Amino acid sequence: MKKEAPIEKVRIIGIFAHVDAGKTTTSEAVLYYTGRIHRAGSVDDGSTQLDWMEQERERGITITAAATACHWQGHRINLIDTPGHVDFTAEVVRSIRVIDGAVIVLCGVGGVEPQTEAVWMHANRENLARVIFINKLDRLGSDFERVLGEVHEHLTENGVPLQLPIGREGEFAGVVDLLARQALIWRDGVDDPAVEPIPAGMEERVAAARTSLVDRICETDDDLLNQRLEGQEPDVTTLQRALRRATIQGALVPVLCGASRIRVGVQLLLDAIVGYLPAPVDLPPTLGTVPGEEGEIIERPDDPSAPFCAAAFKIVTDPHVGHLTWVRVFSGHLSVGDTVYNPRTAEKERIGRIYRMHGNRREQVEHMGASDVVALVGVKSAVTGDTLCDPNHPIELERFRFPDPVIAVALRANSSEEQEKLRQAVIRLCDEDPTLVSYYDPETGEETLSGMGELHLEITVDRLRTEFGLTPQVSQPQVAYRETVRRTVETTGVYRKQTGGHGHFAMVDVAIEPLERGEGVEFVDQAPRSEFPADFVRPTELGVRQALEKGIIAGYPVTDVRVTLLGGKFHEVDSAAMDFEIAGSMAVRQAVRQASPALLEPVMSADINVPEDHVRVVVGDIGRRRGSMGSMRVRGTMRNVDAQVPLAEARGYATDLRSLTQGRGTFTLEFDHYEIVPDGIAEEIIKQRRAEGKIPER
Repeated sequence: MKKEAPIEKVRIIGIFAHVDAGKTTTSEAVLYYTGRIHRAGSVDDGSTQLDWMEQERERGITITAAATACHWQGHRINLIDTPGHVDFTAEVVRSIRVIDGAVIVLCGVGGVEPQTEAVWMHANRENLARVIFINKLDRLGSDFERVLGEVHEHLTENGVPLQLPIGREGEFAGVVDLLARQALIWRDGVDDPAVEPIPAGMEERVAAARTSLVDRICETDDDLLNQRLEGQEPDVTTLQRALRRATIQGALVPVLCGASRIRVGVQLLLDAIVGYLPAPVDLPPTLGTVPGEEGEIIERPDDPSAPFCAAAFKIVTDPHVGHLTWVRVFSGHLSVGDTVYNPRTAEKERIGRIYRMHGNRREQVEHMGASDVVALVGVKSAVTGDTLCDPNHPIELERFRFPDPVIAVALRANSSEEQEKLRQAVIRLCDEDPTLVSYYDPETGEETLSGMGELHLEITVDRLRTEFGLTPQVSQPQVAYRETVRRTVETTGVYRKQTGGHGHFAMVDVAIEPLERGEGVEFVDQAPRSEFPADFVRPTELGVRQALEKGIIAGYPVTDVRVTLLGGKFHEVDSAAMDFEIAGSMAVRQAVRQASPALLEPVMSADINVPEDHVRVVVGDIGRRRGSMGSMRVRGTMRNVDAQVPLAEARGYATDLRSLTQGRGTFTLEFDHYEIVPDGIAEEIIKQRRAEGKIPER
């Protein structure tokens, strides 16, 4: 650990935003001001430090989370820049789990958008301290007060502005610091602001905003509230200390403003990061369980002398150093050559090398300790969400939960030689990204790859080309349907086969019942041991799960069901584990067919921005797509429409929306829930699947 940054002067933060809010530009400006880079990169010309992938630079979007470290006022800031596009939600989920505080960047024109709300909910679940930075106030249509109103309406009523902007849109030139009662103006081409008196005409507004801010801070501290009621005003340092405590507790969220492209307000954002967001020692110890003892909770303080504990939050295959495991170290310390334990796999592995990361560049170090965010070489067993710990003091942290993929493509290699290469490449990409799921069909040689959206899959296929030199044949994107049941049924599966010697015999009684959406598959053993030995329970469960995974009515995985093993029969001589695997599969297939089976389809939340004079035609089009309308908001000169649309009906929507709105409409889609497909449409899908040979044998 660097001497100038003891643990109380470390900030581990993530930068989050909806796509196009200026998040990567803000990160670049932070790196510029902290001296990490000498010229801020541009998203437009593809020269950014943290968007280093070829696909990121081509498209001007962040695809993968990138980490770096920089220094400001004697503090070390470990910074994780994350994607804003909903297709890359996994990067956001795993980053939120390993940071201590968040900077939420909002666009001064677009305001609070869907991905902002999704990130905010994830941050709420982790009780993260946050600051908000309202960016792009130099843009036409930007409006600080409107966006602040959206913060209060859609995110939190605890957002307190620490600044007011000076000038609007093209005239935006600086901010008024409310606590310090001074104006900070950035002149053309100058990095540092000039400190000036509050501009004429703003005095009343500033006085009212400052009074409101001081009141909100004092309300979080009994001593300050009493002083305030007695007519005394605490000094600025006391107010800042109280605001820091309130921010860490989540009682207040500081709101700042600026324009990262012209670097206005970025130094004040850095001041707020070190001033108001927590150090690791400001937070409660990290909690985990003793491996194998679910109920026994243990803790690890952010202390280099405590037993080692870290969370693996990202796996990357680096062309130069191989398998890299990114970790956040919560406690203890470790050196190159030391051994770590992975409770999930019960494996011990030796640390080969330790790197601090700066985008895709590496700086090798010999040690790591509490509060470090580093990448390790030598830990082959870890996947995203695994805990790495001291072998003598095992602990398992809570695992990450990722959304299920909703759309798939079939990949086919161009030759038999390429087939195994394609298989291995897909496995590597799925190891890196938990929201990519693959299924290989040995009969057809097809690799089915499922992801979070068309862009997600498009970029993954592009990575096969650029990183692995593979150009497989790719099908049109297919909706990831699921199967389920609508009623409870009991049935029996019998597998009986007589041969010359030993025969085969197994009888399995099961019940199947529907569960709530999102519950997955539950298997419950209620069989009396007298008629169903324990040795046959696991094979039966395996047969049940394999049958459900392959699908029954249309070849899609069955979900949201509980299968209960009620009993069965076995033969002392003729029964074997494999017989019960087959009987379990037969029983559950019969049960699903009798339990009023149904297809489930992914339904997406659509956030659509359209000009006012096109609202009617867009709303009508949503109805034609089996969609339902939600709320409608005014967003500047545009109307913001919330809707829910089945994914099957949303394909090609980008082109249709452009033609409906003369190119002026924009939208985002995000998975919301699964819903039963109307019977008539389900019959057509099943007929199509049968014609393609995708329905399993009876």
